[in-house]
Amino acid sequence: MNKMRENTGIVLWILVFAFGVIWVLQDSGGLDAVGVGTGVDIAVVDGDPVPYQTYVQTVQQQAQQYQDQTGETMPPQLLEQQRDLIFQSLVENKLREHEMNRLGISVTGEEIYEMVTGDNPHQIIRTYFSDEQGNVDRALLQNFIDNPDASEDWIQIENYLRSERRREKMDNLIAATVQITDRNVEEEYRRRNLSVNVEWAGLAYASIPNDSVEVSERDLRRFYDDHRDEYARNRAFDIAYVSQSKLPSAEDSTAVFAELERMKDSFAAAEDDSLFLVRNISRRPFSDAWFGAGDLDTEIASAVFPNPEQGSVLGPVAVGSEAHLVKVRDIRLAEDVTVRASHILLRTSDEDENIRNQLVGIRDRIQSGEVDFGEMARQYSEDASASQGGDLGWFGPGRMVAPFEEAAFGARINQVVGPIKTQFGYHLIVVVARAENEVSLADFALEIDANVATLNQLQEQLEDLRYFAEETGNFDQEAQRMGMTIQRVRVEEEQVNIPGIGSGYAVLDFLETAAEGDISDIIELDETFITVHVDEIIPEGYQSFEEVQTEIEPRAYIEKKKEVLAERLERAYEAGGFDDISSIPGVRTQNAFVTLESTVVPGLGAEPLFVGTAFALDEGASSGVIAGDNAVFVLRATQVNEPAPITESEQENIRQQLLQQRQNAVRTQWIASLREHADIEDFRSRFRQQQ
Repeated sequence: MNKMRENTGIVLWILVFAFGVIWVLQDSGGLDAVGVGTGVDIAVVDGDPVPYQTYVQTVQQQAQQYQDQTGETMPPQLLEQQRDLIFQSLVENKLREHEMNRLGISVTGEEIYEMVTGDNPHQIIRTYFSDEQGNVDRALLQNFIDNPDASEDWIQIENYLRSERRREKMDNLIAATVQITDRNVEEEYRRRNLSVNVEWAGLAYASIPNDSVEVSERDLRRFYDDHRDEYARNRAFDIAYVSQSKLPSAEDSTAVFAELERMKDSFAAAEDDSLFLVRNISRRPFSDAWFGAGDLDTEIASAVFPNPEQGSVLGPVAVGSEAHLVKVRDIRLAEDVTVRASHILLRTSDEDENIRNQLVGIRDRIQSGEVDFGEMARQYSEDASASQGGDLGWFGPGRMVAPFEEAAFGARINQVVGPIKTQFGYHLIVVVARAENEVSLADFALEIDANVATLNQLQEQLEDLRYFAEETGNFDQEAQRMGMTIQRVRVEEEQVNIPGIGSGYAVLDFLETAAEGDISDIIELDETFITVHVDEIIPEGYQSFEEVQTEIEPRAYIEKKKEVLAERLERAYEAGGFDDISSIPGVRTQNAFVTLESTVVPGLGAEPLFVGTAFALDEGASSGVIAGDNAVFVLRATQVNEPAPITESEQENIRQQLLQQRQNAVRTQWIASLREHADIEDFRSRFRQQQ
């Protein structure tokens, strides 16, 4: 019982986050119960504060959960994203709470009692107080409730259950506003299953050159004026930034390799390899599996095979961002042989004597010693492995197409075989190693990352840049003096993904209160540190004609072509209908099968007007001339395909799908409406340095 009481707080946190109801804890006072809720506020919602410490505690819990699940620290940019999501969740919690108070939604003691002791107890009760069969242990539950030493823990659980029930009532109230009628279901079924066969005749705008129409500057300006709303922009910032890579230096890699060399003897002498890996925090856990060469990273396989020695410790070996020591624990004969091979591929789907002869010439030069196989692969091979000299790594039977596999497994070591014809083309193959054994390994891996001294040095360099740039007032000059590369980009307000930077919540936080000429503190991204200089702040408004002229020109030419081609088709259509249009030189005619799910029309591309028009036609009717996004065209419906009668199971499935979709939409609209009418004060910028 003591152990249960000690762990209640931990388990409750795990369960609450697993259920995805962070906001429930705030509503129930759960965060206050673990020592949070004091201090200044990170937001105020309609006069109701969201304490900064509540926000911090929730962020820390999410970061810890990520680390528990992945074994990794949450990357900086993902952490920034989570901070924003948590902030929005806490604000929305306040909005929900206020609305529930306004509506008088409450929970009685009888309801809590039912959630704990009823026939269908809440998930938290079933999870925490279950017996070995997965049923609720009623005696254990009652003992916990009656235990005076656990009273505070039980109050916390009751508060959580009360908030859960209150939230459920609010959710049910919203869901009850959505009704799906039989007519809704029938219309949706018809929309999904109705189809039309059409024939169409049209002229694509790309079929006539730009110089066949005239677009003046007056036309461009008129187009700009007509579409000015499309070029509206939020407040924007022209920024310059300098970055320093956090990737490990050569010195960092050397230090990790030296550490592994130092531990080589103790690893070799270890009697319990599993314990050794745990004690030394290996990135690779212990496994008692058996591995062939084809099952391992190429670098590790090449160190172990083709002649593994039991008890040997091999390495250090670099694989990606890790360095490995590999201990061969045991060896046995494998069921299948594995080989390591390289190839040179010249692609063709057909028999081609010229290509074959070209490979014969390359093979002869290799065999004579005039050139190296890897050199020829880099120069001639039409395969992704070319950059690695044609190296395909280790592979066993069944990994390659049959002709290639037969040649590779039949070749002697270092014998160049081929040309071999496969479905991909002609190959030259050389097998550089063969392994007939499989091994049991202990893989001790350390991450190669930048050490603290390296990271501190990088940050100090950016701090120096910031200091001297603020002193001289010339960011560019100081960056160039320090040999740093400047990158520039325009960022709009609320533009989360920033070219060259990625997820940029921290950058947006800085820009929110920045003035022209300001320089940010050091911002940590996943792989770099950056500092940002505000070159210019562009107020909210419209992009100028000059800014968008190059974007407008192709659209203006299409508008002119629409006029010309539509007039041409109109004359033919008025003269003789659909059949006369199809006889115009250059007009393309084609049949199409269209559903309301169709997004692309074969021969035309994405044409929403085509799809919409097709379903508006009666069988045998023509549309008249339509000016679409990519062409002008005329449709004729040759057959309207009515769907088969709906079955009861289809009807119920569609009803439930529509109900779920519309309830989700109503919930989203409800929250958006609460936000729109609320007074939300966001004070996150005050705490940027503390995060």
